[in-house]
Amino acid sequence: MVFSSNEFLFLYLPLSLIFYFITPFKWRNLVLLLVSLVFYGWEKPIYLLIMVAVIVINYVFGYLIGRAGEDEKKRKRAMIWGVALNLLILGFFKYADFLLENLGAIPFLDFIEPIGIQLPIGISFYTFQSMSYIIDVYRGVSAVQRSFVSFGAYVSMFPQLIAGPIVRYSDVDKELNERRITLSESADGARRFVIGLAKKVLLADTAGALWEQIRDIPRGDTSVLLLWLGIILYAFQIYFDFSGYSDMGIGLGKILGFHFPENFNYPYISKSITEFWRRWHMTLSTWFKEYVYIPLGGNRRGVGRQIFNLFVVWFLTGFWHGADWNFILWGLYYFALLVIEKLFLKRWIDKLPKALSHVYALFFILIGWLIFYFKSDFGGFEALSSYFLGMFGGLSLPLCNLEFGYSLIRNLLLMAVLGFACTPYPRELLMSLKKKYGQSAHGTALTLVCDLALVAIFVLCIVYISSSDYRPNIYFEF
Repeated sequence: MVFSSNEFLFLYLPLSLIFYFITPFKWRNLVLLLVSLVFYGWEKPIYLLIMVAVIVINYVFGYLIGRAGEDEKKRKRAMIWGVALNLLILGFFKYADFLLENLGAIPFLDFIEPIGIQLPIGISFYTFQSMSYIIDVYRGVSAVQRSFVSFGAYVSMFPQLIAGPIVRYSDVDKELNERRITLSESADGARRFVIGLAKKVLLADTAGALWEQIRDIPRGDTSVLLLWLGIILYAFQIYFDFSGYSDMGIGLGKILGFHFPENFNYPYISKSITEFWRRWHMTLSTWFKEYVYIPLGGNRRGVGRQIFNLFVVWFLTGFWHGADWNFILWGLYYFALLVIEKLFLKRWIDKLPKALSHVYALFFILIGWLIFYFKSDFGGFEALSSYFLGMFGGLSLPLCNLEFGYSLIRNLLLMAVLGFACTPYPRELLMSLKKKYGQSAHGTALTLVCDLALVAIFVLCIVYISSSDYRPNIYFEF
């Protein structure tokens, strides 16, 4: 089940919220656990077995760490075994076929074939969240969660279960036991949900449809500028798709009384690759920083060790996104860029005019999305190299053609909206107006107009959902 579907919006969500709010607080975690399990098992109930196994494993090892008291040896052993079992589950369901396929490509091992395992939706997200719990308990950052129901509600919480943001246990441990829900907070959550829904349905899906049209044009009939237009549209699609889902998750969490961490901070306004990764998928970056980079030594053991630590983090970041070589290449691509920036380019980038540094960052971000997109299902390295060469004038392509002019003119307004919407200017404009008018009659009227506009946008989203093709969230497969 996806958020941008009629069955979620008009069946699952209303019933879940009704049951949640009519239940006394002491039973609400149980309701949240049950409705979340229904959500996750809606289409493929078999995946619930994996989810329940992850909950049980991490609850037990969290308990064992707490039971070990001051015995550091036992605490560490329980933590290591817990992390290992999480990684084993993730590795089997996500990477076993990838490993078997590559082993089968070796001549004397050509008898090996993939098993054909279907990837459980969101497994990368909820296994990372579960590991954060036992690591935080081991470190003493969080107390052991004695309630199996409350812990299960944390792992399976439907607002951010299958596409983030990655919520570490320490982010919500207090709210699992005690949370305050107000009408104002719930209203803000509903507004955030509608904004996220609009990002996904109206912006991401529209940009994605245009990107697929350009992608499918035979290379000989395209042009350099048309290919650049295509990858720009994909950049818009993946941003609005993923940030839209994060907004919906954060909004739903707020309705339920939880405050999830932000996942995006206008990444396309970045003026360096380093800045981009401080703004893009921030909860994943924070997870790798807290649980991989810093434990490896971070930047405290010299430049050589720092480079090695960055290599490990970015290899894992790429591999986390998918069991395919393009994702590994994508992670190592950013590793190389970040090392070059840290060692050589930072001082020069800081001196560049903002416009030039922005162009520099966007150029390499777009190349990164090209690597990210062309996994094996979409042609792999052959399709990637063909598209890449075409973008730079290879394959004897013209600079532009009629198709480019037609696509640009027809979608000029859409491109302007996409570009404007991925900057902080809309929010800053609204906040400045609210600050100007405050609690005056004009301020009340502004709030009313904004809420009515969101109602209209919600209705428009429903029209699009009901009349367009199903487009799952891009990050569901991760």
